[in-house]
Amino acid sequence: MAPAWDIILAGGGLANGLIALRLRQLQPALRVLLLEADSKPGGNHTWSFHEGDITPEQHRWVAPLVAHRWQGYDVRFPDLNRTLPGDYLSITSERFAEVLTATCGDNLHTRVAVAALTPTSVTLADGTTLQARAVIDGRGYMADRHLTTGSQSFLGQQWRLSEPHGLTRPILMDATVNQQGGYRFVYTLPLSATELLIEDTHYVDAARLDAGVARQNIADYAREQGWGLAHLEREEQGDLPIMLAGDFPAFWQGRDKQPSSGLRAGLFHATTGYSLPHAVALAEAIAASADSSAAALFSVIHRYALRQWREQRFFRSLNRMLFLAGDADKRWQVMQRFYSLNEGLIARFYAGNITLADKARILAGKPPVPVGEAMLAILKLTPRMRAFHHE
Repeated sequence: MAPAWDIILAGGGLANGLIALRLRQLQPALRVLLLEADSKPGGNHTWSFHEGDITPEQHRWVAPLVAHRWQGYDVRFPDLNRTLPGDYLSITSERFAEVLTATCGDNLHTRVAVAALTPTSVTLADGTTLQARAVIDGRGYMADRHLTTGSQSFLGQQWRLSEPHGLTRPILMDATVNQQGGYRFVYTLPLSATELLIEDTHYVDAARLDAGVARQNIADYAREQGWGLAHLEREEQGDLPIMLAGDFPAFWQGRDKQPSSGLRAGLFHATTGYSLPHAVALAEAIAASADSSAAALFSVIHRYALRQWREQRFFRSLNRMLFLAGDADKRWQVMQRFYSLNEGLIARFYAGNITLADKARILAGKPPVPVGEAMLAILKLTPRMRAFHHE
């Protein structure tokens, strides 16, 4: 007997939500079920990206999800303040949930916990087993012994202010703040004239952000900026993996032919942690597949992930320099130097499309950390790298 579903998407986060949306647009005849453990898809997140991170065609079908768009963004460092061009966009979990609920209708099941899954079945917490031609696991990042990561740990608060803040564009990085033992910056999105999302962000060796300290950091930063915090509307906290090294083929061998998506598949920008561009591209690849069997979709995802791993080797080298070279409280110097470079290079870096010339330019000149330590970090020869696997 044929399974009840063509594709079951386990987890209603960004990657699987985009897959559901694109499948509905390009293959509406497919029976697609989206399962989410919480009360609505999308959780409690804000996903942001640069205009150049995705193609014009991708912008067209992602557009309904976009809640905010700004022209340009700012970065602030001890010795550099700069405004960079190019639109910056954000998807809120609220908008995401609205669009997915309308798109999927009765094929979105919320408050459904997945106990176990295989490439062709899902077992729910209540013992129910659902069959499909393919199951895609998109339930978020899971640490793996074949991958070595640092963490971009953050706590964000959305505040309504007592008076207008005066910002016209985001501050992507304000690294003029006390570094607190790693690369720290404050990220600010102006959501309305009197509303801000303020995130205290730390690049640290392991996910261990103290929520109480982060909340105080935000309060202190707002006071220094002259912003009167009147009403806390919501709070979000997360730990994005920052890839340092690993044995990616072994990681995928351990997937046991299970189609996966998003962070579960190791698909994110190695340095920034941004996952939306990869999620958009993967959704398109899956929706374009004429074969929706588990084996075929695993092959599509596997090929895409391996290609991205190869293309991001340079980013992992930079990450090792950022995390492992020099004084932790001076890691901001690496990023300050990067943001002094050509605006086109910076845009290509975010999009993951840097050229050989870009790589040479990034590495040219005197490194912002000690030369010996920088080279050891790039070559992963430091004692702290012993657990790392071949590149």
